[in-house]
Amino acid sequence: MQLLSCWRAMARLVVLTAPLAAAWPALADAPTPPVAARQPKDVTVHGDRRIDDYFWLREKDDPAVQAHLKAEAAYAEAWYQPHQAAVERLFEEMKGRVQQRDSAVPQRRGGFWYSSRIDVGQQYPVFFRTQAAGPQRQLDAQAPEQVLVDLNELAKTRKFVNLNGLAVSPDDQRVAYGVDATGARDFELHVRDIASGEDRVVASTPHADGFVWAADSRTLFYIRHNEARRSHQLWRHQLGAAGPDVLVHEEPNELFNLTLAKSLDGRTLMLGSIAKDTQDWRVLPADQPEGRWREVLPRRAGQEYAVTPFGSEMLLRINDRGVNFRLLRVPMKPGAGPVLTPALLKAGRELVPHRDSAMVEQVAAFRTHAAVQVREGGSVKLRLFPLKAGAPRDIAFQELAYSAVLAEQREFDAPRVRFAYNSLTTPPSTYEADLATGKLALLKVQPVQGGYDASLYASERLWVSGADGTRVPISLVYRKDKRRAGPQPLLLYGYGSYGIPTDPRFASSRLSLLDRGVIFAIGHIRGGGDLGRQWYLDGKLGKKMNTFTDFIACAQGLVDRGYTQPGQLIIHGGSAGGLLVGAATNLRPDLFKAVVAQVPFVDVINTMLDASLPLTTEEYIEWGNPNKADEYAWMRAYSPYDNLKPAAYPAVLAKTAINDSQVPYWEAAKYVARLRTVNTGSQPVLFDINMTAGHGGASGRFDALRETARTYAFMLQQWGLLHD
Repeated sequence: MQLLSCWRAMARLVVLTAPLAAAWPALADAPTPPVAARQPKDVTVHGDRRIDDYFWLREKDDPAVQAHLKAEAAYAEAWYQPHQAAVERLFEEMKGRVQQRDSAVPQRRGGFWYSSRIDVGQQYPVFFRTQAAGPQRQLDAQAPEQVLVDLNELAKTRKFVNLNGLAVSPDDQRVAYGVDATGARDFELHVRDIASGEDRVVASTPHADGFVWAADSRTLFYIRHNEARRSHQLWRHQLGAAGPDVLVHEEPNELFNLTLAKSLDGRTLMLGSIAKDTQDWRVLPADQPEGRWREVLPRRAGQEYAVTPFGSEMLLRINDRGVNFRLLRVPMKPGAGPVLTPALLKAGRELVPHRDSAMVEQVAAFRTHAAVQVREGGSVKLRLFPLKAGAPRDIAFQELAYSAVLAEQREFDAPRVRFAYNSLTTPPSTYEADLATGKLALLKVQPVQGGYDASLYASERLWVSGADGTRVPISLVYRKDKRRAGPQPLLLYGYGSYGIPTDPRFASSRLSLLDRGVIFAIGHIRGGGDLGRQWYLDGKLGKKMNTFTDFIACAQGLVDRGYTQPGQLIIHGGSAGGLLVGAATNLRPDLFKAVVAQVPFVDVINTMLDASLPLTTEEYIEWGNPNKADEYAWMRAYSPYDNLKPAAYPAVLAKTAINDSQVPYWEAAKYVARLRTVNTGSQPVLFDINMTAGHGGASGRFDALRETARTYAFMLQQWGLLHD
């Protein structure tokens, strides 16, 4: 059997590389794309005949698959070869805007001020703290640093570095952190003694998805995931204990993932079970680590809520009166049984009622006030509620299109709430608002090196009509002196899934496009959370096609209004946004000049039929379950891989990563292989794979910029703006 398997692999390798070898000597002049061997596999379901010629590309360790990936990488390199100097110039240009020596605004917790810094030439930040000084616990700039974690040190023995959090113990003696060394989201849990720097791995945690300290500073709760990367178990680890870690709770429902948190006052630990349309929570007093985790409310299908405990009360964000949630202040019932009863819910004080036009997104509770993040009309507003007496205050913003979100808060007694602000023309800014007065203090604007002048750029908010008449917003930014009367190159970005808003945000790298006369636009399409919860619900499951038709309406609207024309319009999306641009391209290949699909979810039906893959079963609530004929029909209508057809396609750049555990590399590989067989046009179709990263791409800041420079070079070449 092993010999037969080996023979088949060699046969595929011969079929794969024969046409490639014949054309390879001419690569310097005209690179020839690799031709993947066809190995037909019948994937028919519900009587709908589908033959998958490239199913075999899933076998990562198969020599033929490895050969094909290397051939694709070589082809992409050959295409880029004439443009390497331009890529390097773009990289240096983007790098030149980065303040290489930089630090975050310090934030106090207890007797320390916490921050991070990064130095010239470093790829990663160093997390550190300094002792607070004086009776008012001021920040002393001259105080010696205590390094918590230096990611540059971790990177010396790893090709990829990503943290999923830092948690300092309540006694300030230790720091717990999780590190992923591949990009596959396999986080190894470490505990470090801050004074000595002694570091040890919690041996039983190959997959530590989240962690919190109990009040004793010896007990560490953490979450583990299974082979399908579903976060399903809560474990308790005790420092110095001789026995094994204790499994505290297991979530059996494959639609749910576990998450951990701690209240800002440090008194309550919170365990959430989260599905796409249902949530429930358990709480535990932080000083009773071996106690029983009490259910807040019984789980009920479709009921979503979040808890923010403070003292013996909590703020409850719940959808019991409508999809956009309301916010209540309720006491927590002591003793056994659920923390909240129907009587307590009924008696709760309503801070924010449910409204169809506004969604309650996030909440933070301090000793004296609650800070609430509300989305209304496509923009975020922050509202401050006194917890004793007095009227709420709104924090207003002047720009039409911006992003304003509550930041991580560190101190329950803080007199101010911290939030992050930026827009398409305003760099990331750190603000604090006085809880009592609402007065704003600007703490930092992220520097953009090279003399960035925001007055040179302008942003707009447009509305277009979708296919069903729904009005869809678009945000745009461009350089004023580059704005011409007629159409010009335009990059349209979209996402439109999971209820995640695509807020207008600044990116210094994007200036390399704007300064060359490119307009950048964001389509705030249904399926995202840009206009509240209903906006999301109207773009999922059986209504998912709205996401794609909204995006096409955005593109067509920009053409109709003279901002651009099809020969100058490039679309870009990643992950579920890769699905978006793939589906939109199948529907209107004539509308776009080029497509950039990053880690694209394009093989929808095959992925959703394979319950062994990460994310599949829990995603049934987002996309549907293709094992059901009616829900299969939803996906069959838009799945990019399954709807490729003979047509003159735009140029395509499909970017992926070998260790991606969320959207496996083979989705892009199969899509590109099949696209080349039906494409009647002559535009390039590239498959660009990162062989050391995962879903988010390169982890180092300069490595990530190089990837961006490479992507921009492809776009600029298509626009005729790349000067080699």
